[in-house]
Amino acid sequence: MKRLFSILAITGLMTFGNVQAQDSTQAAAPATEQVADSTATEATTDEATATTDEAAPAEEVTFTQGMKKRFIEGGPAFMGIVLICLILGLAIAIERIIYLNLSSTNSKKLISEVESALNSGGVDAAKEVARNTSGPVASIFYQGLDRYSHGLDSAEKSIVAYGGVQMGQLEKNVSWISLFIALAPMLGFMGTVIGMIEAFDQIQSAGSMEPSLVAGGIKVALLTTVFGLIVAIILQIFYNYITAKIDSIVNDMEDASISLVDMLSDYSKK
Repeated sequence: MKRLFSILAITGLMTFGNVQAQDSTQAAAPATEQVADSTATEATTDEATATTDEAAPAEEVTFTQGMKKRFIEGGPAFMGIVLICLILGLAIAIERIIYLNLSSTNSKKLISEVESALNSGGVDAAKEVARNTSGPVASIFYQGLDRYSHGLDSAEKSIVAYGGVQMGQLEKNVSWISLFIALAPMLGFMGTVIGMIEAFDQIQSAGSMEPSLVAGGIKVALLTTVFGLIVAIILQIFYNYITAKIDSIVNDMEDASISLVDMLSDYSKK
């Protein structure tokens, strides 16, 4: 009987020990899986970080660097000519803008001062006011007053004639800007056509239509058109501003000339 109880006790202890061993093994398995998952996650994170670090320099390319790269890819032949058009056009446009801004005059103030001087000190005093004032309106006033001694008709003709001279000075070199506006895209289109011809020559030489064979040539050809249009757009903005400024000054000159003729007519009646 004692031997039976001993056998049962030993069997129970062995069974309990096996259960505990299985539980500890099962408990250890998730921990191992968690460690493996964390290791895999860290590895994935490191790979993503490395990929981001590698891609970061590519994203740091600025707009200027990108335009420079595209300009170089377009080839020196036509791209250089397009660049010359841009430089010359901008130089003339900036010179005209400076000249026109310096030519702007407060016509109402000038008319008031000339009228006061004409009524108080005569033609010589009015001429002195016009001589000391800059701008095309003052120059027209001086020419008209200077010719007043030859009669009112002579003064009026002098005003009209010298007004045309001043208008020519305002419009000087503006036609060159319009030439560069038309020339830049035309050069771009020509570069595109020549590039397409070269691409078809490559297809004919290879005897097969492979995209990789002609993609580079077509891209270079299209870049010349893009830069030609960019140059034309930039110069067109300056050209429109300059023409609007010239129209404003010319209108001011015409109104001031009419006022001067009226003042001289009233002065001659005194």
